[in-house]
Amino acid sequence: MTTKYYEFKPLNVGRWLTWGLFALLLIVAPKIFTSGLAMTVLSQMGIAIIACLSYNILLGQGGMLSFGHAVYTGLGSFMAIHALNRVTEGTLSLPVSLIPIVGGLAGVFFAVLFGYVTTRKAGTTFAMITLGLGELVFALSLMIPEFFGGEGGVSGDRMAGKPFMGVTFGPQVQVYYLIAVYTFISVALMYAFTRTPLGRILNAVRDNPERVEFVGYDTQKVRYFAFIIAGFFAGISGGLGALNFEIVTAEVVGAARSGAYLLFTFLGGATFFFGPIIGGVLMVLALILLSELTKAWLLYLGLIFLFMVMYAPGGIASLIMMNLRVAAFGRLRELWVSYLALAGTALVMLAGAAAMIEMVYHLQLNTTLGSELRFLGVPLDAHGLNSWFGAGMVLLTGFGLFELTRRAFLRQWGEIQEYIEKEIKRREAL
Repeated sequence: MTTKYYEFKPLNVGRWLTWGLFALLLIVAPKIFTSGLAMTVLSQMGIAIIACLSYNILLGQGGMLSFGHAVYTGLGSFMAIHALNRVTEGTLSLPVSLIPIVGGLAGVFFAVLFGYVTTRKAGTTFAMITLGLGELVFALSLMIPEFFGGEGGVSGDRMAGKPFMGVTFGPQVQVYYLIAVYTFISVALMYAFTRTPLGRILNAVRDNPERVEFVGYDTQKVRYFAFIIAGFFAGISGGLGALNFEIVTAEVVGAARSGAYLLFTFLGGATFFFGPIIGGVLMVLALILLSELTKAWLLYLGLIFLFMVMYAPGGIASLIMMNLRVAAFGRLRELWVSYLALAGTALVMLAGAAAMIEMVYHLQLNTTLGSELRFLGVPLDAHGLNSWFGAGMVLLTGFGLFELTRRAFLRQWGEIQEYIEKEIKRREAL
């Protein structure tokens, strides 16, 4: 007589709490930030989160550095806007809320088509092929105006079709909640993908492709399947973008858009699942808010990227996780003074550098307005030696203090990490 034993896994309260808070944040965000600008920013954040997470399937999980991911978001946008126009004409019977699915299917189609070529190689060769395909599609977008709309792009009307329960997608808040639903479902599905056997073997292909081949897996097929999945979610993002803006131009398949996905996925932290979510938020803040504050915003982005590569190559997510590890051992409170000193000296250094950058841009772009400008409330003279000398001194002073603070912080950090390693070994011994 055999006895059956039933095993029940305990409820993962932390995971349910995290997803619940994420859903709650998506729901209440437009209740807190009610302005038109805030609604636009929130909508674009949802779109950018899906795009960056889909890109991270390639970069973070598969180790595939792609320079052409905008091909799949962009072509998904074009297919979605054409489908929306067919709905407006009455030749296609499809709810507007399902238009992003059309973008996702278009992303799958083109990922199947292009991915078979690109995923046959890995590493630098893969990156160069994706770059070439991206440039090819961008060139075609200017050569085939019948599909891509030429320089003016293709426009549509998201209020097409019959309203469903009063939802017309005319008000931006209705579009936001549609984007929020797709964002939550897409993030959940991409997280679930990381827990599947395919997601796990994709990590193995990233870390040691030779061993994966040795145990019997075809690394090209693994990369290909992951590429198709990434293309689907990229197309979803593109379809949502088409509904949000009601116009799609050739810019959406350009190299600048692909570079933005790479840059902000890296800044958020490609090695952690929630890193691209942070990157998507930063992407929108930079493209919308930072670009309005200064004409030199691209230069600032480049400097931030350089700073992160030098001091935090794991991105913002890695900084969060390292500090959570320190907090778990009760040593985080010892670092707050050092963090304040690092932040303060970094801001001083940035203020000096920014003052010099703004004076250079003023001389190049605003010469008709004279040589005087105001930066952070301080009057500066772009032709005056005193302004340049003062900005240079602030920069050098901030840099020197930052280096001294950083070295002291590294010594303190090293001591804490040594303590944590010893504590881990002591607990294992018990």
